[in-house]
Amino acid sequence: MFQGHMLRWIILAGTHGGALAVGFALGIYLLPILTAPDAPDEAVLAEAAQAAVYEAEFTRELAGSDFLHWGEGTVSITPDQIVHKGALAPGPDYQLYLASEFVEDEESFFRIKDTATRIGSIKTFDGFIVDVPEGVSVADYSTVIVWCESFSEFITAAKYQ
Repeated sequence: MFQGHMLRWIILAGTHGGALAVGFALGIYLLPILTAPDAPDEAVLAEAAQAAVYEAEFTRELAGSDFLHWGEGTVSITPDQIVHKGALAPGPDYQLYLASEFVEDEESFFRIKDTATRIGSIKTFDGFIVDVPEGVSVADYSTVIVWCESFSEFITAAKYQ
């Protein structure tokens, strides 16, 4: 009798623990989607992109991209802003970096992260505009990178020169 009772508690603890873990993971994934501000509309993105000095493409075909970590669309780089017209896989704590070397996975990004320049946070997943900080010259770099800081996950990158 005691063994059957103990086994029931072990099974209940395991199933409830599993449900808690799945709920926690879903919460981490869905919270950024639920709390994201509205993305800039097409007209705003198009107007901001008109001053582009460089253009590049985010693609899902990179070595570090997978079904949860990807980006696609056009990236327009102006001296003052980086504009993305397309989509990113939703996630928490996305950061936009500029680098002097193209990378396409976590390992490559870790190798150059100390020399990359963090431009700012990305809060929307259906297009974004991020201001380039004063004193940063986009001409000094060749690549724009989207990185998930919380989980050290590569999302996407594009080489613009």
